[in-house]
Amino acid sequence: MIRGRVRQVAALRWRTGGLLFAVVVIVALPYMITRGGSQQSLAAGELVTRSAEVQTLVYRIADLTHDSESAIQYLLADDPARQGEAIVTGTERLVPQLLDQLQHVAADDPAQQHLVEQFSAMENGRLALLHQAMQRYKQNDLAGARQALRDAGGLFRIDDIADKIATHAEQQLELRREGARKQSDDNRAVLALTAIAQLLMLTIVVVVSERQIGKRLRAEVGERQAVQRSQMILQAVREPIALLDNHLRTLLVNAAFSELYGVSEDSRAEYLDDIGQGAWADEVLQQRLRDVLLRDRELWDYELNQRTMDGVERHVVINARRLQQQDSENPVLLLTVSDVTARALVEQQVKELNHQLEGKVSQISDVNRELEAFSYSVSHDLRAPLRHISAFAQKLEAYLGTEADTTTRHYLGVIRDASQRMAQLIEDLLVFSRLGRGALRLQAVDMRSLVEDARTVAETEAAGRQIVWQIEPLPVVVGDENMLRTVWQNLIGNAVKYTGQRETAHIDVSVRHDDAGDYEFTIADDGAGFDMRYVDKLFGVFQRLHKASEFPGNGIGLANVQRIVMRHGGRVWAEGEPGRGARFHFTISGVEPPSSSGWLSL
Repeated sequence: MIRGRVRQVAALRWRTGGLLFAVVVIVALPYMITRGGSQQSLAAGELVTRSAEVQTLVYRIADLTHDSESAIQYLLADDPARQGEAIVTGTERLVPQLLDQLQHVAADDPAQQHLVEQFSAMENGRLALLHQAMQRYKQNDLAGARQALRDAGGLFRIDDIADKIATHAEQQLELRREGARKQSDDNRAVLALTAIAQLLMLTIVVVVSERQIGKRLRAEVGERQAVQRSQMILQAVREPIALLDNHLRTLLVNAAFSELYGVSEDSRAEYLDDIGQGAWADEVLQQRLRDVLLRDRELWDYELNQRTMDGVERHVVINARRLQQQDSENPVLLLTVSDVTARALVEQQVKELNHQLEGKVSQISDVNRELEAFSYSVSHDLRAPLRHISAFAQKLEAYLGTEADTTTRHYLGVIRDASQRMAQLIEDLLVFSRLGRGALRLQAVDMRSLVEDARTVAETEAAGRQIVWQIEPLPVVVGDENMLRTVWQNLIGNAVKYTGQRETAHIDVSVRHDDAGDYEFTIADDGAGFDMRYVDKLFGVFQRLHKASEFPGNGIGLANVQRIVMRHGGRVWAEGEPGRGARFHFTISGVEPPSSSGWLSL
C-alpha cells in the first residue's frame, strides 16, 4: 500500500514537471527567441545605420572644408558678398565636432577607425592652412593667402581618404545588410522550429491528457464495478453484516442482517438498539461497541442470546472492528453476527455423548478387568488339571509297563498329546490377550535384522530343506521391536511351513511406499496357497484353511499378526491361489525415526 502511494506521488510529480516543461516550451521559449531575435535585428539595423552615418559625416566634413576654401577664394577675388569669413569661422567650429562624432560612430570597426584617424589628421592640417590663409587675407597678404590655399589642397588631400572611408563604409554597409538579412532568416527558421516544437508539445499534452482522461475513466469504471461486486458479495454472504456510524446508527446492512432483524436494506441512520425489537438492547454489548469506536479495541466472539424477528431464540457470536473512512475523519464500525445456535446444540449433545462415553469406558474397564481375571483363571485354574491329566497318563503308562497292549498305549498317547495341545492353545490365547493389552514400546526398529532372525529360526526348524531366499534392503521403522519380531516370525514361519511340499522353495521379502506414504512389506512364497473365497477366515483365531495333518499349527499366528499390525496403525491382507503360493502384505508408518537416543520407552 505504501509503495503504491509512493509510486502515485512520483507519477504525479513527473506529470506536473512535464506540464511545466510544456508550458515553458509553448510560452516562454517563443518569447525568449522572439526577444533575442528582435535584439539581434535592432543591433544589425544599428550597425547598418552607423555605416550610412559614417558616409554622411565624411562627405559633410569634406563639403564644409570645400565650402571654406571656396569662401576664401571668393574673398581673394574681392567678392565679399558671399560672406567668406563667416563660412570659414563656422567650418572651424563645426568640423571638430563632426570629426569627434565620426570617430565615435566608427569605433566598432578598427579598420574604419584607422582611416577616420588619418582623415581627422588631414582635415585638421587642412583646416590649419585654411585658418592661416584667412589670417593672411586679413593682413592683406593676398599672395600668402593664395599660397596657403594651394598648400592646403596639395598637402592634405582629404578627398582621397574620404573616398576610401566611404568605400569601406559602403562595403561594411553591404556586409551588415547581408548579416541583417541572414539574421532575419535565422530568426524566421528559429520561429518555425519553435512553432513546430509548440505543435509537438501541444500534441503530446493533448495525447497525454487524453490518456490520463481515459485511465481516469477506466479507473472510475473499475471502481464502480469493484463497488458493485463488493455489494454483490456483501449481499450474498449469509452471515449478517452491518456498517454503523460513530453513533451506532446503520449506514449499510446486507440481506442476511435485514432478514434476521427485520430492518430494510435501504434504511439509513437507524439506531442499533431500535433494531429487532430489543434484540440489541444489551447494555454491556453497546458499551463494548462504543469502546471499539473510541479506543480502537476489536470485539471478538461476544456471545449473546437474541430473540429475532421470526420469534426464534438464537445463540449468536458478535464480532466488531473499527474502520477509518478515507473521505471522513469519523470512523465506522463493521459488525458481523454468527448464528451458533446449532453449534451450541451440538456442543450440548457432545457433552451428553461424552458423559455416555465415560459410562461406556467404565463398562469397558470392568470388562477388561473381567478379561484379566479370566486370563488369570485360564493361566492357573485350567493349566493345573491339564498337568494332572498329562502326569497321570504318564504314570499309568509307566505302571502298566510291558503289560499294556497296543490299544492301551495308543489311548494313553492320545490323552498325552491332547493335553499338550490344549496347554499350547491356552498359552497361545494368553499371548493373543497380552498383545491387545500391553503398552507399545516405540523405538527405531531395523526390519532387515528382524527378518534375518526369523529366517534363521525357520531354517533351523526346516533342516535339510532347500529354500531360495530373495530379500530386498529393508528400512528402519518406528515400532515395538518384540511385537514386530513376532510378526516376521509368524509370516516367515508360515512361508517355510506351507512350502514344505516343494522340492525347492522360493520365498521373497520386499518393500515399497504405498499411496499414503507408508511402508508396505510383502512376503511371497510358492507353496500350497489358499482359496481366496476363504480369505476372511485367515486372520481369525483358530481358523485354518488346511488340515492339521498336512500342515501343523493351531491357527492363531495370523490373528496375532493382525492385532500387532493394527496396534501400529497399519493393516494386513493376503492374496493366494491354491497350489501357486500366497502373498501376505502389511503396512507400517513411513515416518522416519530420529536417533535412537531420542526415544523413550512407552
